[in-house]
Amino acid sequence: MKLGFSTADEAFRSECAAWLQAQMTGPFADIRGIPNLVSKVERRREWEQQLAAHKWSCIGWPEQWGGRGATLAQQVIFAEEYARAGAPGRINHIGVELAGPTILAFGTEEQKARFLPGIAAGTAIWCQGYSEPNAGSDLANVRTKARLDGDEWVVNGQKVWTSLAHFSDWIFVIARSEEGSKGPKGLTFLMMEMDQPGIEVRPIRQMNGEAEFNETFLTDARCPAGSLIGTPGDGWRVAMGLLAFERGVSTLAQQMGFRNELDGIIAAAKANGKDRDPVIRQRVAEAEIGLRLMRYGALRMLSNTDHSAIDGAALTYKIQWATWRRNLGELAMDVLGQAGEIAPGHDYEWPMLPNLFLFSRSDTIYGGTNQIQRNLIAERGLGLPKEPRGDL
Repeated sequence: MKLGFSTADEAFRSECAAWLQAQMTGPFADIRGIPNLVSKVERRREWEQQLAAHKWSCIGWPEQWGGRGATLAQQVIFAEEYARAGAPGRINHIGVELAGPTILAFGTEEQKARFLPGIAAGTAIWCQGYSEPNAGSDLANVRTKARLDGDEWVVNGQKVWTSLAHFSDWIFVIARSEEGSKGPKGLTFLMMEMDQPGIEVRPIRQMNGEAEFNETFLTDARCPAGSLIGTPGDGWRVAMGLLAFERGVSTLAQQMGFRNELDGIIAAAKANGKDRDPVIRQRVAEAEIGLRLMRYGALRMLSNTDHSAIDGAALTYKIQWATWRRNLGELAMDVLGQAGEIAPGHDYEWPMLPNLFLFSRSDTIYGGTNQIQRNLIAERGLGLPKEPRGDL
């Protein structure tokens, strides 16, 4: 895919860059460059609403639903400038980049009117109910059950690694709605309110001191029958469509965050003399090459407009960036040396590079382990025989 930027695109870049820089050096300077997703939550809610008030929250959405109808090139530009300005990670990333596009692609007009305005306005924060204790990377093994009781779905089960669930307003849940079904058959995709008696959230403390992930317990939790996206038993198709969105424009913002981390490593190497070490120089060069290859791969993914399946580029992307960033974290610690092992204060909050090392240990696990990703590439991308499963 060849993506060029026109004169109008560059004018758009100037507009969004100027606005973002003004915000990050002005009213929202206190949240600029925050390396995690759980600090200053209320301020970040305000930031989401500020983005929405100026129509920067979901620029790729149709104007009817709070977006700008931005072109692909403009979405790429905004993602790059957002990260370049040091704007914080979006606490409503899941709503804006996953739930919203999924509703736009698979939802009814009534569902769009119900769910999209809150996401676009930054007043409805979303989380994802996919993984379970025995169905993490193997999503088709979910055991959470849903049954229709009159005009409501009743859901029982447990989800785990539910990012930001402890302050989310909504969750989309994959549940098994057909008794006796196995694998990807008989799954249903439901949108559920978090603030109800049947949902309990327990934070999981991570080794970098944060608690971004959670366990989510659903005990006779309920949602209206109209909260079903697609049709009963069709949840796998919707879930796979959502994962295609996950490999979309947001990956470019992610890569700009990686760019900032790599630049931080280079600056640290220059400051402590490690830039003269030929091995460090070689590893930095390899990191730079890997980052550029990821950008080209992301642009290829964006050329796919079929959201009913994940294409080959998307199948390889997760294992590519997760492995690359894990190696980047190791490079960061090798550049910092012993200084990187000591937290600057007593509150166990790490600067960017040590936090990169600690958090990146999870990158090859969540969202599908590297081992599972290799299976997906082999089976779906290359058409090789499927791994034997005892439950199918």
